[in-house]
Amino acid sequence: MRNAPHILINTPDIEIWPGGLLRARSNDDARILARASHVLRRKHDGRYLGAQLQGGMMPLVTRLADEPGVGFALAALDAARRQPKRIPPAAGELPLHQLQLRLQQLDLDADAYAAHTGLPLVAEPLHLHLAGFDRYRRPLWLTKGAARGWQRMQQAAAIDGLALDAISGYRSHAYQLGIFERKLARGLSVADILTVNAAPGYSEHHSGAALDISAPGEPPAEESFEHTAAFAWLQQHAPGFGFHMSYPRDNPHGIVYEPWHWCYRSDEHAHA
Repeated sequence: MRNAPHILINTPDIEIWPGGLLRARSNDDARILARASHVLRRKHDGRYLGAQLQGGMMPLVTRLADEPGVGFALAALDAARRQPKRIPPAAGELPLHQLQLRLQQLDLDADAYAAHTGLPLVAEPLHLHLAGFDRYRRPLWLTKGAARGWQRMQQAAAIDGLALDAISGYRSHAYQLGIFERKLARGLSVADILTVNAAPGYSEHHSGAALDISAPGEPPAEESFEHTAAFAWLQQHAPGFGFHMSYPRDNPHGIVYEPWHWCYRSDEHAHA
């Protein structure tokens, strides 16, 4: 039986996705994913590791038992499957013990970076809720409060005749590291990347409370978004739904002006 509502179970190395949301990469994958209640997905590269079927866990890689963090993930899945559907999963955050390794891969001193930017460390939530789909038809994962706030805000904008597109929501520490690795491969320096992207562990996207927003026909993550009717609407109405623009011009964190980046800051997520 599939999760209702759709909830992503988060662990340090592996995400546990509810069935029916991941795209098949082969005909064999399509047949397996169509029957799966949950899928184990490796965080650092998105590889599918195993599918929970009615008869048990079907490995999708050789030596599934040797995958880092698989024992933790299987225990989390077992606990979730034994929990009654009417009881929401407990809120909580993942530990930060692996973050230092990710920063070392970039030759970044965490203490110096935090002191320079004023950005806090951001832990990943234990559970994320499906908040709909982004512009590219990818599942949009947010915390429960942020998901509700986004859906209500998107609906209110539609009533006013404006369409709001989600570009991205939750990102793991591993995903953030991948952004840096791809840009480094293109010849950018870490210093260049840090003017646009927060270091792994310091992005509001890790919290599941932040999302990037655009409008139909508008390129994603571009300053030109500030000239749209959608941005003007957000400036007026977003705070009423709990969302605030995190990086205005001349912000103290050294992040470039990002009119597209909004974060849900209810009391529950005041730290995000």
